[in-house]
Amino acid sequence: MIEEALSELKEAIGKAHEALRRELGRIRTGRASPDMLDVVRVDYYGRPTPISQMASITVPEPRLLVIKPWDKNQLKAIEMAILQSPLGLSPQNDGTVIRVPIPPLTTERRKELAKMARAAGEECKVAIRKARHHCRDILEELKKEGGVSEDEIERAMKRVEEIVHEGVAKVDEIVASKEKDIMTI
Repeated sequence: MIEEALSELKEAIGKAHEALRRELGRIRTGRASPDMLDVVRVDYYGRPTPISQMASITVPEPRLLVIKPWDKNQLKAIEMAILQSPLGLSPQNDGTVIRVPIPPLTTERRKELAKMARAAGEECKVAIRKARHHCRDILEELKKEGGVSEDEIERAMKRVEEIVHEGVAKVDEIVASKEKDIMTI
């Protein structure tokens, strides 16, 4: 039962790390990435649809995205969705594909994006702490039921703290890597 609680904690921390990576992937650096467009939804036959589900997105150059919709009739809708998104990008529609140049970031904008990355890291740490709290509650419940000795519970609690410490250190590492990426000109 203790091992189940610990493995559940590790799984929750792994999911928090994946969510953080996805969130940081949406924060743009100076380079183009198809993940940048994950936040953009296009009205596709009455349904808000991610661009990646209705077009191929390629990166032919470090500062350029090329979107080639599978249905040519959706070019205008994709272009409008990108224009209306909070990304601040200016798509160029040539009738067959949409080119999205990625402008270079200003120093001020880089600092703002780094702050956003740190905030996402803090949210991840909160999720890890919630998982720790849940795991500790399970261990306390086991202690009350009496099926496990107090020494085993103490060892498990120490192990929980070690796992959480490792998880938080990994978050700091992921965020530092993204900050370095953002601040690189």
